[in-house]
Amino acid sequence: MLKGFKDFVLRGNIIELSIAVVIGTAFTALVAAFTTNIINPVIAAAGGVNAQGLGFSIWPDNAKTFVNFGAVITAFVTFLITAAVVYFIFVAPMNKINELTKRRASIEEPEDEPLPADTALLVEIRDLLTELTAASKSDETTR
Repeated sequence: MLKGFKDFVLRGNIIELSIAVVIGTAFTALVAAFTTNIINPVIAAAGGVNAQGLGFSIWPDNAKTFVNFGAVITAFVTFLITAAVVYFIFVAPMNKINELTKRRASIEEPEDEPLPADTALLVEIRDLLTELTAASKSDETTR
């Protein structure tokens, strides 16, 4: 039972998934800091002097009615950065490794195909003649 579990855990998909989750979680903090401290100020500057960023208020007196396009743009940029990093660091190399592994497996030496019946018969006759010739030469040397 433990062997089956070990095979399941060590299968490539599980390992790839666990690596992606761990690295993705760690990378999320980095991307969040980048978007919060670099992208958001740029979007807010494009939105004008309004401190809330790029968007508009449905009711000017109520801050909770502010439709914030900047937050949506920031989330989209965060997604694109995270997806690109995960793809180029994990997915593309794993695909290349899998392709090379499959290519190596297909290059294995082909098994010897059985000879056609007439060729096999000729090989057998040749081997018998070789044995007879060797036996007759050994008889001549012993006389």
